[in-house]
Amino acid sequence: MTKKINIGGVVIGGGYPIAIQSMTNTKTSDIDRTVLQIQNLALAGCHIARMAVTDQKDAQSIKTIKQKVKMPLVADIQFDYRLAIASIENGIDKIRINPGNIGNKEKVKAIIDSAKAHKVPIRVGVNSGSIEKELLREYGRTAQALAQSALKSVSLLESFGFYDIVVSVKSSEVKTMIDACRIINKSCQYPQHLGVTEAGLFESAIIKSAIGIGSLLIDNIGDTIRVSVTGDPVDEIKAAKLILRYSGKDKNFVEIVSCPTCARCNVDLYNLATQAQERLSHIAKPVKIAIMGCAVNGPGEAKGADFGITGGNGKGLIFEKGKLIKTVNENDLIDELVKKVEEFAQNL
Repeated sequence: MTKKINIGGVVIGGGYPIAIQSMTNTKTSDIDRTVLQIQNLALAGCHIARMAVTDQKDAQSIKTIKQKVKMPLVADIQFDYRLAIASIENGIDKIRINPGNIGNKEKVKAIIDSAKAHKVPIRVGVNSGSIEKELLREYGRTAQALAQSALKSVSLLESFGFYDIVVSVKSSEVKTMIDACRIINKSCQYPQHLGVTEAGLFESAIIKSAIGIGSLLIDNIGDTIRVSVTGDPVDEIKAAKLILRYSGKDKNFVEIVSCPTCARCNVDLYNLATQAQERLSHIAKPVKIAIMGCAVNGPGEAKGADFGITGGNGKGLIFEKGKLIKTVNENDLIDELVKKVEEFAQNL
């Protein structure tokens, strides 16, 4: 089990629930737009938001932003150690750095001294595009090089007596990211932030991230995740929630199992499944529903679900734990299902 790290009240690692992260794409010093974006992320289900800090104006804006939002905030720092220190002094909850990009050890130590004084954790974030030249010569542009770069930075922080560390190793190549994360998991007990970097537009991003993040979560690797999507960061939260659900890390939702339909189907299954999904999305309890299209797979799916429904010829059937409990008019099928599921969920 990984070490527990507290990020502004959100604890990751140590068996705590997987935290969903995103990153704002507004200019951080544009306080109003940044605050609005963070608030929208919170409404979508985000737990931690990261902001790019590119100059002192960005760093100084953190204090005001912190007063306007409740979500823990992370400052993303590239190269300039003074921006990391300024971010910490202005109340940031965590900083993300690649120590290899900061410069000499004295600059890294200055950041660590400030982080220690303010009890701010540090994420060591290494991407495949920022691996040190000597590691590239030794390993090539591989998962091993990526992992060793991160572990080298972790050792540097530890040499200064700093241990409030989160590690991330990211690549736009899914297998490289997976392999690097597995190496980190075997090499240290710090919590891991998972993500496929530069994953692209929504469709490719969710597929890459589902494969990369999802395969690791299934093997109990990873403590916090970010799905990188080009565009609105709220889309990242939608994708992250789906990945957590179908990797088994979030069971508190209504799961709908519906067949892909074929010539045996004699009901508008797509419409039934769509209505059920929309009208039951508010239930945060583990409930499984089978939307059945025919007698081939339907009965079996109904036995494995809390509820099953099917319809045809004007009639609708409702099953509970595989047993037929009610026959209704097909037009009333969804209303009756919703009523049954809400009653069931109240008792869970």
